[in-house]
Amino acid sequence: MRALPPSCGPVRLVAVDGHAGSGKSTLAGLLAAELGGAPVLHLDDLASHDALFEWTARFLEQVAAPLSRGEPARYGVYDWERRVFDGERTLPPAPVVLVEGVGAGRRTLRPRLACVVWLDVPREEAWARGRRRDGPGLADFWNGWERAEERHFTADPTLLHADILVRPRAQGYLVLPGPRGEAEKSPEEHGG
Repeated sequence: MRALPPSCGPVRLVAVDGHAGSGKSTLAGLLAAELGGAPVLHLDDLASHDALFEWTARFLEQVAAPLSRGEPARYGVYDWERRVFDGERTLPPAPVVLVEGVGAGRRTLRPRLACVVWLDVPREEAWARGRRRDGPGLADFWNGWERAEERHFTADPTLLHADILVRPRAQGYLVLPGPRGEAEKSPEEHGG
């Protein structure tokens, strides 16, 4: 990832996308550690109850614009319990910045992304994991979330544009080229 060309000013923005409950935060944390402490932006900080997927303008203005100038990004953070934007985080213009969350690889962000990683966990499995993690008190939220996520990925499917697929295994991960990564291979790399 460090060898990729910068995609947002001096920064290589790397999207970690996948279904809710698939383990994106865990994977992003592992990648950040492997990259020597790369900063991670969690899209849950930009989304809200009223705007589950309508955070793009906030991302472009508060995150992408300053990073593209080599400046720290400062963005408001949503408090999911109090249902208000409360507080602010700063994201340095590091060589690699990870952006994790459902929709991180969306169409409007792709021109600023150096790489799209898709955490390849089947939707039903990911959602079941998410429901177990969040407990029965959030069942109504999950019912609405599943419909919203399905609408989002129907209109703007990240998987088709993934450079890398990551599949969790009992021990570690299996890393494969994604659909875009496969399409960009030369004939020699395909064996032809």
